[in-house]
Amino acid sequence: MNKDQVKGRAEEAKGKVKEVTGKILNDDEMELEGNVEKKVGKVKAGFGDLKDDI
Repeated sequence: MNKDQVKGRAEEAKGKVKEVTGKILNDDEMELEGNVEKKVGKVKAGFGDLKDDI
């Protein structure tokens, strides 16, 4: 695992927590932020996976 994979997976987890918290608190903005962070984390992790394959 490289640094990009770790950072991406951490950001993905943080986004998921924020998204769930937003749902629980009925805070649409927080839920959206979490969803975006989760997606960005997936992209970063995917980039890390690609770098690892090369």
